[in-house]
Amino acid sequence: MPHSLYVFDAYGTLFDVHSAVARHARELGPQAARLSEVWRSKQLEYTWVRTLAGAYRDFGALTADALDYAGALCGGLSPQLRARLLDAYGALDAFPEVAATLDALKARGCRTAILSNGTPAMLAAAVRAAGLEGRLDAVLSVDSLRLYKTAPQAYALVGNHFATSPHEVTFLSSNRWDIAGAQAFGFRTIWVNRSGLPDEYGELAPAAVVTSLERLIALDG
Repeated sequence: MPHSLYVFDAYGTLFDVHSAVARHARELGPQAARLSEVWRSKQLEYTWVRTLAGAYRDFGALTADALDYAGALCGGLSPQLRARLLDAYGALDAFPEVAATLDALKARGCRTAILSNGTPAMLAAAVRAAGLEGRLDAVLSVDSLRLYKTAPQAYALVGNHFATSPHEVTFLSSNRWDIAGAQAFGFRTIWVNRSGLPDEYGELAPAAVVTSLERLIALDG
């Protein structure tokens, strides 16, 4: 195999970040979709601002902060519903093809890992809830660095753990900004563009674009 180490972003790539709100959509009413989009966008914005400002706050805290903002923007959340949404975020649904994709890579002798902004506790809970235990060789969190992707130090965690060079790593993310950061670092990148979004960061183009992880097996077959 020309590629033997596959590293995945977690949130949005392996785990459906909108599944938390989807479980409570009836209770949230017509604002549910907007709340979910704002929650996600603010969560990411807070990671970038905190890294640039040198004022780290862990991903669990930023997730709660972002939900509070989204809730306020969308008419407010009761303490009970807020707690249920945060609990749901701790056990997000995996996308349907994730387990089979990881199994197929392992059957080929490849190593697989997560590199995520999530805290170790968040990631352990997500992996367990999705039934992915035993399918990953490592779950790497930026929390040890106290900064977030796209800082180059975040991507360097992979090489430090596996004793590999960047060009030996295939990195997959649904987040185009994450692909740009990983490409600049020197990884081979694959953008998982499930929503058919337009491209950006043209000078930091991925090696390939797929619409789901299922396409990875055919791409690197």
